[in-house]
Formats: sequence, C-alpha cells, structure tokens
Amino acid sequence: MGRKERRERELKRENYATKHSAEKRKQTLIAVGVFAVIAVIVGYAVWQFANMTETAPGGPENAGALGSEHSHAAILVKIFGDEFDFSAPAYQIKSSWIHFEGRDGTTVHKHSTGVTLGYLFETLGLGIDDQCYVFQDGRSFCTNEDYTLRYFINGEPVADIRDYEINEDDRILITYGAETTEEIESQLIELESQPLIK
Repeated sequence: MGRKERRERELKRENYATKHSAEKRKQTLIAVGVFAVIAVIVGYAVWQFANMTETAPGGPENAGALGSEHSHAAILVKIFGDEFDFSAPAYQIKSSWIHFEGRDGTTVHKHSTGVTLGYLFETLGLGIDDQCYVFQDGRSFCTNEDYTLRYFINGEPVADIRDYEINEDDRILITYGAETTEEIESQLIELESQPLIK
C-alpha cells in the first residue's frame, strides 16, 4: 500500500469522524432544545397553579382558590328513618372543592371559600331544593300532605340548604318522612354523636 492510498484512507476516516461528530452534536442540540421547551411549559404551568386566585376550570361559581379554606361538617340524611350512605364509592371525592373522602360518609370536607351544599349535592348527582330530595335514579321524596322534607343546621330548622356554606364543626340533618318532634330530636342526637373525621 502506497503513501497516497494511506493518505486517502486517513482523509476518509477523518471525514467520517467529522461528519459523525457533527451529526451527534446536532442531535444533542435538538434534544437539549426539546427538553428546554418542556421545562419552560412545565415551569409556567406550575407557576400558574401556585398563583391561581380565580376559580380553576370545573370549579363551582363564586368559589375561592382551591385550598383557601378547609372546613368539616357532620351530615346525616334520613329517608323514612333509613340513613343515606355517602360512604359508597359513588359518593366519594366527586369534586376537589367539597366532598366526602376516605370511605367516610358522615363528614363533609370543604376546601374553598364560596362553596355551597347545593354544589356538593350537584356533584353527587343528587337533587335537593326546598321541597324535594331526588336520587340519581330519579326517585324523588317531596313534601306533600303526608310527608315532609326538613333541614336542620346545628339543631335549628332552615327552609333550604342549597346556598349554605358549611363552617367548621357544623351539624346538618336532612330528614324526610312523617317524624314526630321526638323522632326528630332523636335524629338530632344521633347527628350530634357522629364523629367528625378531619
């Protein structure tokens, strides 16, 4: 093998190494650029979330920032004397703003100012108003000549609870039927004995 051939081989190797090095450098720069764009997007999203003062998408109207409050209230719903079970999976954490959690069906957790009981029941697929309590399947229990839907907050009767915002340690009774005063008193005592899971 002559000098000329050896020199040509060396040039080919150098050209290949230079091309290979340039290609590798190009791929590295593209990867760094992609990661930088991803980092900027993630950083911006985190900053937006951390500085969120308005209601987040999907939240209730007039609600404060998520985490602006953390209140707990005990609730008891009795339909013809039978307790409604909110501990079932169908009623657990349906909204970040207000919910039942941890397989407990007796403590309402509210995580924002401006969130009402009406919104809680809406997220659970249950209808309530001043006359009716409506199950997800459409069965309704409405005040009529024989039976009455009643609401009590901290032992006091109220006409409607949809616009009520719970406060720490509230006790809420919803009862439907033809209960006597003594039976209502018994339900209020049962509600008072329920532990609050905080």
